[in-house]
Amino acid sequence: MLVSPQTVRRSIHASEHVLQQYYTASLCRYHLRRRYISNGVTAETRNRAQEVKDVAILGGGITGLVSAFYLSKQRPDIRITIFEGSSRLGGWLHSKQVDVGSGNVVFEQGPRTLRPNFPNGLITLKLVKDLGIDDQLIYTSKNSVAAQNRYVYYPDHLVRMPGPGMTFLNNLSNIWNEPVFDGLSEGIIGDLTAEKRPDDLTDESIGSFFSRRCSSKIVDNLISAVLHGIYAGDVYNLSSLDSAGNTRISSSDWAMLQTLDKELDKEIHSSEKLRAAAQSSVFTFQKGLGELVHQLDAHLKQNSMVEIQQETLVTDLRLQGNGPSQKIRVATKSSTGKPNSDTCDEQFTHVISTLSGKTLSKIARSETGQQVLSSFQQTPSVTVMVVNLFFSDPDVLPVHGFGYLIPRSVPYAQNPERALGVVFDSDAAIGQDSTGGTKVTVMLGGHWWDQWDSYPDEDEGASMAKAILRRHLKISAEPDAIRVSLQRDCIPQYTVGHHERLVSGSHELEKNFDYRLRVAGNSYSGVGLNDCVRAAREVAQELTSGRQDVGLAWYLKDQAKLDLKTKDLRKKPWRHSNPFER
Repeated sequence: MLVSPQTVRRSIHASEHVLQQYYTASLCRYHLRRRYISNGVTAETRNRAQEVKDVAILGGGITGLVSAFYLSKQRPDIRITIFEGSSRLGGWLHSKQVDVGSGNVVFEQGPRTLRPNFPNGLITLKLVKDLGIDDQLIYTSKNSVAAQNRYVYYPDHLVRMPGPGMTFLNNLSNIWNEPVFDGLSEGIIGDLTAEKRPDDLTDESIGSFFSRRCSSKIVDNLISAVLHGIYAGDVYNLSSLDSAGNTRISSSDWAMLQTLDKELDKEIHSSEKLRAAAQSSVFTFQKGLGELVHQLDAHLKQNSMVEIQQETLVTDLRLQGNGPSQKIRVATKSSTGKPNSDTCDEQFTHVISTLSGKTLSKIARSETGQQVLSSFQQTPSVTVMVVNLFFSDPDVLPVHGFGYLIPRSVPYAQNPERALGVVFDSDAAIGQDSTGGTKVTVMLGGHWWDQWDSYPDEDEGASMAKAILRRHLKISAEPDAIRVSLQRDCIPQYTVGHHERLVSGSHELEKNFDYRLRVAGNSYSGVGLNDCVRAAREVAQELTSGRQDVGLAWYLKDQAKLDLKTKDLRKKPWRHSNPFER
């Protein structure tokens, strides 16, 4: 193996900063000792934390960047190397500024807005404050048309979902007259009289759960549409344990919420935009969610202890040595495909992988070269085509709101393109563009394309999106700007058995990498951006505190649990009592 130029540069850079590192490391050891002694943590835990000296982070998406950010804040003496296979950072998070002649518009090729939900939305807002970009926030209030008007397309027209923007009588009339709500009343009665789930049934699909308890019509007409918007997935394959949303609150969650709430409560008073975003329906940034990537990149590149290697593929991970001297050998090669491109080996005390479970399972090996993380290989992903369109006419939409989702029960003649839904971006993120008009995003594919041998090209994707808008919204005008992007394997699917596979994968990590390799990202503990930020924060904290975890304990929650609904969380019950102390 050749020694890469990056390795040479790192050695030179290290010698230039040796005095600074020594001083920083001494301070960190001092503060670590104080923290562990005050918390009653054992000497063994303290020693494990001090073994963390250099960390490789696999993947330069949002999870990898946030992991590096928190690691560098909590332990500035740690040397961090981020390996990213592509030429850009951010992963699926990609905001594009497009000149449409009269001004610029933001096209989001991945997620476009975030919810300030509890607890993960709080963590993202804290990150926004830590990065100093709260002045760039834009938000949509809960009283806005986007927050109050949400639609489902069925069977051949838009149906407004019941909500606060309609009177009680209008909501009742809508439910009574629209076919999309068929089976709702029977389903409510069925849920009250449903038999208990069999004791030997450890997991089942969301479709199976609600069909058994309520009505298959509700599943096909409503619930499938919601899951198209979150997972682009099949309601009859997604797990009811993990895909339906984790509302289990552990004692560690409770303590974390108390700490975060206190920190944010102080900072919100000094930032009007942060306060408004925390109380909003959704929020984003003036330049799009990609601003998070830009700011994280800028912060990390200012840190001499952080190195980012782009266009570098990790090809092999193996644990070497014994005891405190153990290290993980990371083998890499250039992703450019150029002849004579460098390959090299480097060693790290610890590794955080934010790669997909499938990718990690292919490169994580035993000393003899055997793949050892088979449980993570079983998490499938779906491919989504995102088509952004801009019309200079501000009145091209027949209705206004957040957009609409398309359930699995819509007749094929109404959705031959296999669209998942349409977002009305000009309503959902007001103030992001420098010119007036109408901006929409059409999402195609997902689980509908699972068996396809090939995918549409950009011209075909544009034609399919325009056909959807003509058929569903009667928009026949040509867009002033259009952008098509195919996101291959972008959303992991938490199919039935996902929780059990995570438990098995945790044991495989412990056995084969002795807590030196940890995981975080959308393959494991939530597919949303807020989920990824939470996972990054958790894995950084457990690593720097010396806990023997693999990055998943917070999500699997082996501790005592408390079931809380979203509406209960909004009341911030952690301010008043601690049920775990009763």
